[in-house]
Amino acid sequence: MSHLIIKEVSKRFGRNEIIRDLTFRVGKEEFVSIIGPSGSGKSTIFHMIGGIITPDDGTIQLENKTINGTRGEISYMPQNPSLFPWRTVLENTVLSQELKGKPDKEKAKNMLAKAGLAFYLNSYPHELSGGMKQRVAFIRALLSPQSVICLDEPFSALDELTRLHMQKWLLSIWEENRKTVLFVTHNIDEALFLSDRIIVLSNKPAKVKAEFHLPFSRPRDESMMLTDDFLKWKREIFYTLQGSSRDGKND
Repeated sequence: MSHLIIKEVSKRFGRNEIIRDLTFRVGKEEFVSIIGPSGSGKSTIFHMIGGIITPDDGTIQLENKTINGTRGEISYMPQNPSLFPWRTVLENTVLSQELKGKPDKEKAKNMLAKAGLAFYLNSYPHELSGGMKQRVAFIRALLSPQSVICLDEPFSALDELTRLHMQKWLLSIWEENRKTVLFVTHNIDEALFLSDRIIVLSNKPAKVKAEFHLPFSRPRDESMMLTDDFLKWKREIFYTLQGSSRDGKND
């Protein structure tokens, strides 16, 4: 059953048409990644789902309710962890719960401990590494009352080894606390490793160019990245993306 439905959505900024007739669905507790050429409107899609901006045409539905222009329906984690510098790790983690009046500090402490942050509960963001800040931000998103989490290239600023470590950690935490996840990335390996399904966008005005339903079982292990099957899927997605880039040059 579809949990989140994007139906025939379009968005323009002045004469600049960013998205045209975009349609896709995300199932409950599904992990879906969106990949597309640079500037294809991936972040704009998240801003519309989050109610920050309103589609010019089409509808966005969550649990059969239209949420066009409605804020607070999803949990959004941008590229920057966006932690408040005057709040401790624990205080940042329960922020979304506080806004709803129901902070659960014990659950937050348990999740932070599983993330290797048990000794940093009273630390401040400036005392943390980049990877640690990302873990705090993701736990905050998981603890939010919203059932959908939108992650906008959360690991793009990390080096390759730290990035892989964070991907494995993200999957382990997500397996225990299943929510619907929509994940934007430019990295094909990352999308394949994390996702149940990958949506490839065309160049702008963006629409769905292809969808890939992945056969990989869970839980995932990084050794899968060296298999022939993984490389076959990577090639297919790469050539689909390359076609999107060429399409943009020919417009």
